[in-house]
Amino acid sequence: MSEPTLAGAPAPDPDENRRQVLYWRLLARLFDPEEQAGLESASLAVVEDIGLPAALLDPGASVDSVVQRHPDLAPEFDGLMTPEPDEDGARDRAAEVRRAALASKVLLNVFANPPGTVTAEQLSRWQSDAGWLERALGCRPGELRGGRPAGAGKGVSPTGTGHGGPTPDLGRLIPEIGPELGSIEAGLVRRMRLREVLADPALASRLTPSMSLIEQLLRDKDNLSGVALANAKALIRRYVDEVTEVLRTQVEKATVGDIDRSVPPKRVFRNLDLDRTIWKNLTNWDPEQERLYVDRLYYRHTSRKTTPQRLIVVVDQSGSMVDSMVNCTILASIFAGLPKVDVHLIAYDTQALDLTPWAHDPFETLLRTKLGGGTDGTVAMTLAQPKIAEPRNTVVVWISDFYEWRTDELFESMAAIHRSGAKFIPVGSVTSSGRGSVNPWFREKFKDLGTPVISGHIKKLVHELKTFLT
Repeated sequence: MSEPTLAGAPAPDPDENRRQVLYWRLLARLFDPEEQAGLESASLAVVEDIGLPAALLDPGASVDSVVQRHPDLAPEFDGLMTPEPDEDGARDRAAEVRRAALASKVLLNVFANPPGTVTAEQLSRWQSDAGWLERALGCRPGELRGGRPAGAGKGVSPTGTGHGGPTPDLGRLIPEIGPELGSIEAGLVRRMRLREVLADPALASRLTPSMSLIEQLLRDKDNLSGVALANAKALIRRYVDEVTEVLRTQVEKATVGDIDRSVPPKRVFRNLDLDRTIWKNLTNWDPEQERLYVDRLYYRHTSRKTTPQRLIVVVDQSGSMVDSMVNCTILASIFAGLPKVDVHLIAYDTQALDLTPWAHDPFETLLRTKLGGGTDGTVAMTLAQPKIAEPRNTVVVWISDFYEWRTDELFESMAAIHRSGAKFIPVGSVTSSGRGSVNPWFREKFKDLGTPVISGHIKKLVHELKTFLT
């Protein structure tokens, strides 16, 4: 028999109360540095009551350390914050309490950061915890912070073991979660005595390459020397190699040109068409000896129809576009490795720099960039226009937020490229999350011209380029 309640009201749900306690503690920890003893003791009772380790409430414990002691918890972080609805529509309140305890741990570790100088170890721990948050949101670790690829983590870091499903509508979960994570990481990097860390090989080895760290290294590279410069270059190289592997896979997955049957197939074993060879020689079958005598071998065609194409990539290297600068430099180098594709790379702020001689090597290209400053696309246009020798076989990719000084003059030049027969592709940004601000005036102008701005997701740009170049 249930206990009586006042005025016939239903008894309070104990699981709902537990969940509220955990979330009130989370909010208190996020917005008030003073520990609330009552909430702490109540939360500890809840965690122990549902069979979870007390370490979840320890602000000094990383998610990695909790999972190391309790490895059975690791799978629970997959899609933790994007649970599938129950088939019958009923709420599993006990499961909600468990998810609240795990989610509170991840959110607190990522969004509650102590003030003061940040050490390399603290940055590394935060990056790992941020990876667990991305995993809880159904994304790959690094995906919301500039696209650090899977496979780059250490220890029990979740890198490479993300949920694998479609990216959820993050706006319904945490508004602008990607930029927020990137902003926090950038703040941690700025608060770290980076030059001192880079000068110590032991400390530098603890750093995990990320977009925020690479941006700071590129901005500060001219002030580094000796061991610090060597360690900075090693980190940049490592990040470039990781992102290159991801982007190369995306390029390889895109479609390629049609088979060119006018070119005879290479007569090598790997091209041997065994099924066709057997079929064409069946008339030579000797039933007495049970042998097939082969008069002719048949080979598969592998040559593809391609037309020499010129790809001109123009990238805004002002401070707001560092993510695009890194990704597009790497993407240009990948396309530069394709047969019969002539790649040219131009970077600009208020001055333009022709990086074509180094387009095949994104590492060397990035070392020659100078991030920051204003934006004047007309100086880049001066370098780009003479490169359009055969418009019909040329594609110009212009990556910028298009907040320009000389808007009318620049747009008219871009429209002229489009009218010449060249393919002009304006891109707002090139990031893994696809987020980026674009000047509304330019957005409308490009739409009217028939060349709408690509949203910025790098997969869309890869598809556009492969369609034109192959």
